[in-house]
Amino acid sequence: MFQVLRTDGNARLGRFTTVHGEVQTPAFMNVATAGAIKGGLSAYDLKDIGCQVQLCNTYHLHVRPGDELIKSLGGLHRFTGFDGPILTDSGGFQVFSLAKLRHIREEGVFFNSHVDGRKIFMGPEESIRIQSNLGSTIAMAFDECMQNPAEHAYAKESCARTARWLVRCKDEMQRLNALPDTVNPRQLLFGINQGSIYDDLRIEHMQQIAELDLDGYAIGGLAVGEPKEDMYRIISAVTPYMPADKPRYLMGVGTPGNILEGVSRGVDLFDCVMPSRNARHGHLFTKRGIINIHNERYKADLTPIDETCGCPTCRRHSRAYIRHLFKAGEMLAMRLCVMHNLWFYNTLLAEIRAALQAGNFDEYKRQYVDILDTRI
Repeated sequence: MFQVLRTDGNARLGRFTTVHGEVQTPAFMNVATAGAIKGGLSAYDLKDIGCQVQLCNTYHLHVRPGDELIKSLGGLHRFTGFDGPILTDSGGFQVFSLAKLRHIREEGVFFNSHVDGRKIFMGPEESIRIQSNLGSTIAMAFDECMQNPAEHAYAKESCARTARWLVRCKDEMQRLNALPDTVNPRQLLFGINQGSIYDDLRIEHMQQIAELDLDGYAIGGLAVGEPKEDMYRIISAVTPYMPADKPRYLMGVGTPGNILEGVSRGVDLFDCVMPSRNARHGHLFTKRGIINIHNERYKADLTPIDETCGCPTCRRHSRAYIRHLFKAGEMLAMRLCVMHNLWFYNTLLAEIRAALQAGNFDEYKRQYVDILDTRI
């Protein structure tokens, strides 16, 4: 299922084979929360810009339009039109970040919908059942997303609860995958490592969940406001205890520099809303740094966003035109910019894979790790 093809220090070039196709790793997973990229991109656009994996959210799709409806329509792949691997987040992060009122118990979490206020219960079994209805390629285990930093005592208790929930997730997935009407009977399960910013809790929790022999493992609870030095320290502490023959996923991260640092520490998969969210506000990634297309300096600039970029936006349109679209309030501005930023991210990961294959990843990282996160 997962094969490490080459290593360069701790960095790994790999191949992840799923029922919905292969993923060349390291890879960036493009976030389509409610089944679409915000900014007007469809599943077919994603294929055109080099996207390997689409990420959708369990909580949002459960609330609207409903996971049972999606199951009746053939699952997420048929519903969205994306024919590659799809990963569904468990909904845990949204429960803890969006719900104003929530009560955590051993069986799960009681909370109110952020859409209409109705009461919802979600626990490990409920999250896995929703993801099974969606028919995603990879389902994420339901975990507690604690505040960061949390008190050490609470973080330890939370890790233990997340580990117990993970066992229930695994049992429920095995049951559902054996049913005759399951959308994807070969659905995979990834467990999530938690532990706030405490090395000892992170390592202990990772060792515990690794014993369950899951299909992959993720590092969660980072990139939520802690200094990046803490994030890199935790990644370095955890990855040696992650199974070497399974994909390693760093959730919700991040900037191009974050990705380069993550790859150098042995991470295989990444996701983040940053490229699409920033694009909708005119903040665009280039090989020379980040530009703000709203700036007056681009009013009459006929060059593309990035002269080294081969995306459809850069091949066809100028900075001046894109700035005009924003000023005129045209939706096309967001679409063109999201397309550029996602192309940039997917191309960045392709270049990282090429550097790993050639054995010069360290040189590539030194060249770009700082400049790509710098605002021009």
